[in-house]
Amino acid sequence: MGTVTKDELMAMVGQHVGTSEWITVNQEMINKFADATGDHQFIHVNEEAAKMTPFGTTIAHGFLTLSLMPVLSAKADLPHLEGIKMGVNYGGNKVRFLTPVKSGSRIRGHFKLTEMAEKRPGQFQQTQELSVEIEGEEKPALVAEWITQFFV
Repeated sequence: MGTVTKDELMAMVGQHVGTSEWITVNQEMINKFADATGDHQFIHVNEEAAKMTPFGTTIAHGFLTLSLMPVLSAKADLPHLEGIKMGVNYGGNKVRFLTPVKSGSRIRGHFKLTEMAEKRPGQFQQTQELSVEIEGEEKPALVAEWITQFFV
């Protein structure tokens, strides 16, 4: 979508503003996340034991899927406020993990702009609703509200 003005971005509130490219969540990614977080539960890292579960394979950590929000955002053609010098994550609301992401699955993000406000001159806050789709699954992996701030 490219660069937009403050007024153009504010006019997009309530609209779907982008969908990311597909990315593959593979076992190597899951293992590295387990190492980084210390969460080595068998359902994530033990392929043989995970075969005995209802999923039939290892699954990504819910927090791994959540942590992919920045890459999904980068791989989507989202509108960017003109003149941004810096953007920061501010927080999140209503995170729900609905469907496990099996190792080898492809996911993509769908973004809806739900709020946009100028907090003070040159500082903007936006809230986006993110839904992470799993290729071939009916229900999303997760839904969340993601809050970011931008400084111009």
